[in-house]
Amino acid sequence: MRAMLCHAWGAVESLQLGDAPQPIAADHEVVMAVRAVGINYADALMVAGQYQTKPPLPFSPGLEAAGIVAACGSRVTRFRPGDRVMAILAHGGLAELAVAPEAETFAIPDGMSFEEAGAFPVAYISSHVALRWQARLEPGETLLVLGAAGGVGLTAVEIGKAMGARVIAAASTAEKLAVAQERGADEAVNYTAEKLTDRVMALTEGKGADVCFDPVGGDLFDSALSSLGWGGRILLIGFVAGVPQIPANRLLVKHRAALGSSLRYFRWHAPDKLRRSVEELVQWYGEGKLRPLVTHRLPLERSVEAIRLLTDRKAHGKVVVVVEPR
Repeated sequence: MRAMLCHAWGAVESLQLGDAPQPIAADHEVVMAVRAVGINYADALMVAGQYQTKPPLPFSPGLEAAGIVAACGSRVTRFRPGDRVMAILAHGGLAELAVAPEAETFAIPDGMSFEEAGAFPVAYISSHVALRWQARLEPGETLLVLGAAGGVGLTAVEIGKAMGARVIAAASTAEKLAVAQERGADEAVNYTAEKLTDRVMALTEGKGADVCFDPVGGDLFDSALSSLGWGGRILLIGFVAGVPQIPANRLLVKHRAALGSSLRYFRWHAPDKLRRSVEELVQWYGEGKLRPLVTHRLPLERSVEAIRLLTDRKAHGKVVVVVEPR
């Protein structure tokens, strides 16, 4: 099969399109014929050898994919060849065939395209897990979303609205904020043109946000923490702008909490909650509350360009690699 292969740790430009052995399903695994792959920052980190796990070389990046079941392990009960599925992957999505655990493979709902499904698992489930199970966002609370037009941030905007929150979208340009507002954000803050803390306090009449969803980190974290009110919770989702240091005294005096949320580990420790998250997300999709935004579609041989669109912050929504059947 064709696959984008990483032969040595380094920049994504080192990825090469080549031939790889076809994966074989173990007892509880599914092999899918890949049709679409969602691109994530973690793909670049994995190729660089900087991710939490390091697959044995050579390997293909790609942490989420959608396609058609090609083969099932002997103990798989929920799927059969020909089913349309999407899955969370350990790696290997940027290939014509990919293997996934049955427990982390989900039926694609009616009306959802392969491209939408390829962009669905990591971003939407990550955001739902963070907001539902970690932050315990309540209806009527105020949710501040940083990087609100990004692949993950935009899903947090939609999910926050579906959960009944008032959503304040924060992003670096008016164009990005327009995207977030089109997806339901109630208010918008351009943090390159105005002070994030001052604007959030003005929008909340001095109370501050109840929850902040932060996939950015870096210098913006300090302002985001100051934007929280009493009892506020800041969700640490990712650190594309750098890993911040958290002053513990600022958590104590306002009864705040800093909460990490990683789908990679959550799915291993709380599979029942993972399933419930997916069920609620699929229900909301069917009700029209979630609309995956795919802004770039590139073929498998242009996977390096697809990853660079994301890491160079030239894309909002999701970047998807489309794998055409041969």
